[in-house]
Amino acid sequence: MSRTDIAAVVIGRNEGARLDCCLASLDGLLTIYVDSGSTDGSPGRARAAGVEVIELDPRQGYSAARGRNAGLVRLIADPAIAYVQMLDGDCVLAPGWISAGAAALDAEPELGAISGELREADPDASLYAWLCDIEWSAPPGPVPLFAGNVLLRADAVRRTGFYRPGMIAGEDPDYAIRMREAGWKVGRIAEPMAVHSAGIARFGQWWRRTVRAGHAFAELTALHPRSPLHDFGRSRRRILFWGGAVPFAALAGLILAAVVDPRWALLSGAALFVTLAQMVRVGLREMRHHRPRPAFTLALFLGIGKYAEMIGLLRYHLSRRPRAS
Repeated sequence: MSRTDIAAVVIGRNEGARLDCCLASLDGLLTIYVDSGSTDGSPGRARAAGVEVIELDPRQGYSAARGRNAGLVRLIADPAIAYVQMLDGDCVLAPGWISAGAAALDAEPELGAISGELREADPDASLYAWLCDIEWSAPPGPVPLFAGNVLLRADAVRRTGFYRPGMIAGEDPDYAIRMREAGWKVGRIAEPMAVHSAGIARFGQWWRRTVRAGHAFAELTALHPRSPLHDFGRSRRRILFWGGAVPFAALAGLILAAVVDPRWALLSGAALFVTLAQMVRVGLREMRHHRPRPAFTLALFLGIGKYAEMIGLLRYHLSRRPRAS
């Protein structure tokens, strides 16, 4: 890496050997590693790699946003830093990405952030790794949002401010929205950026991750209720319908059939029918990109995911209720 005006922020918690691979992929780039209470010696691994380490104060709580902010504050204080690569500790940066991303930012001064292709390290390792790999796929061009791995223009950070430290999920889309509100553009190029190692091998891990996504949809909609720069309101409505109204109708039909009139069971039947019809519709749509079996597997998990997202949405709104003194 010949440029000295580019630096990196890596965040992590108990990444183990993945952190070694992550830091090695930065190829001598000036790097700040921010640790969120690791108990596996991650800070020591980073120091051994010659990286500056910031360990977050546990009294203030841990979040990805706090970690990203701690690194950014340290780096953008230096006016010589032009770009900052944000990288999660479970990712490995692709060779040549920094040059490609920096060239894109150099060519378009209005670009505040640029990302590239993110892939899962071993999508065949588990069903859930495959689902993550599909989630990462996105076309190049102007985009409305970015995720955790992104190359930021330091001036855009200085003018936009930092990530919201109180967000437990969705801090990256929120930051992208605020950056665009400040007049910056966000883009994606068709260049390999990083390889991600989700480490998700069990249903429970996938479920918890999807619950957090529902929490993020709810909070992002609340933070930007009338913004034309996102469609999280639409996502929230889908969650409320498929994860809330339809299962509620099914349960209500069963209860009313048992205590009022057996004909109410038709309501449960109708709810089941529309759920199955939706999964078939989504499966047929996904057959444009996948073989029948993976297409319908994806449709099934997209459907199941609505229930997890509904739980996340409810948790967000319940957490916002004032507590009785």
